[in-house]
Amino acid sequence: MRFIKVPFLLFLVVLITFSCSKNNPKPIIITSNDFHASVDQVIEVMVHDIFSPPVASRIFVYPNIAAYEIIAQNDSTYHSLKGQINHLKHIPKSDENINYQLAALIAHIDVSKKLIFSEQRIEAFRDSLYQIWEAKNKSEFEASKQYALQVSNFIAEWMNTDNYNQTRTMSKFDIEPENEERWQPTPPAYMDGLEPHWGKIRPFVIDSASQFKPVPPPSFSMDEGSDFHKELKEVYNISNLITEDGDESEEVLIARFWDCNPYVSVTRGHLMFAVKKITPGAHWIGITKIACKTEKSDFNRTVFAYTKTSIAIADAFISCWDEKYRSNLVRPETLINKYWDDDWKPILQTPPFPEYTSGHSVVSNAAATVLTDVFGDNFSFLDDTETTYGLPIRPFTSFNAAAQEAAISRMYGGIHYRSAVELGIGQGKKIGNLVNKRLMMEN
Repeated sequence: MRFIKVPFLLFLVVLITFSCSKNNPKPIIITSNDFHASVDQVIEVMVHDIFSPPVASRIFVYPNIAAYEIIAQNDSTYHSLKGQINHLKHIPKSDENINYQLAALIAHIDVSKKLIFSEQRIEAFRDSLYQIWEAKNKSEFEASKQYALQVSNFIAEWMNTDNYNQTRTMSKFDIEPENEERWQPTPPAYMDGLEPHWGKIRPFVIDSASQFKPVPPPSFSMDEGSDFHKELKEVYNISNLITEDGDESEEVLIARFWDCNPYVSVTRGHLMFAVKKITPGAHWIGITKIACKTEKSDFNRTVFAYTKTSIAIADAFISCWDEKYRSNLVRPETLINKYWDDDWKPILQTPPFPEYTSGHSVVSNAAATVLTDVFGDNFSFLDDTETTYGLPIRPFTSFNAAAQEAAISRMYGGIHYRSAVELGIGQGKKIGNLVNKRLMMEN
């Protein structure tokens, strides 16, 4: 009889265990890698859709804020951004016993979907995750999703008051072809000035787009010995020097590593097409991912790092673009071709907007200043952000070292004068320092 009872008892144990697991499913576990995957998916869609650098910065910041505000409701380590960034009110509170990390991730995906063109790509990514989460714990998933979508809609309403929609209907930038000190469209595509009204977008932390307005660039003059002439000649001489022995000097490699041009026009006979890559902001979002992984940051700290960095990047673009279309300065390529060498081409393709100040200099130094505050100085890392695009891995001893290299890369690339680089560095640092000072996000 004992040999009959034991299997029966085992059967009862298995039956009870199965019944309990079905009625009491385990919580859904969300990790930092899940958030990285969501960010990566959004970047992939952004590259496909070819968003400009300023617009891309907007696509990063709002989904991150949505996710951050959710985790801040349930983790006393982090403080809501309500009242800390412009016009943001308290997000709706949850009446449910939800999974806050799951809700944060769903909100990130949903806000991202509202900001890109190829919604179906985000939807496919989202739906595959929804199936997994629903199978693991349907009630927890449904409650978390309902709250996440409520927050997503709340953030979208706030987002839609930032003047972006209004700038879509504003006039194109008027060039002054008769005025040689003003920006002119550059080869090969001779595109219109990109986002001339971006300085009108509502900022996040800075008081206004012009808060850190830099001093004007050197006065335009083609007279030998003038400050402007010296800077133009320096760009020409550096370009010729670093390409003397071929195409693989360290300076050329640096220029190409930090190119981050999302739309490089390529002409083959009568055919013109675009080579797509990530933007400067996306490169620094990638560096944020590297830092989080190096530090083994948990989910909440990962969201915090992305959010603070993306806020600095967004304000940096608003500040920089405000100055670009105020000073409206001609690019080196235009003048070098006109006065000295009509066959000269910069190592990097000149992007379609005015020269001063250097966007990469401003954005990189704003991001690096914030990342240094989050992760510390002398944070060594290997930057593999753009290996997908055939670029190598570069080592850096700190975020600031990377930002300095990103800035000088614009002179090596032949697309900026020294003043635009050096004053852009200072402009970016001021923005980063203000974000660090004003935002009380972490205990």
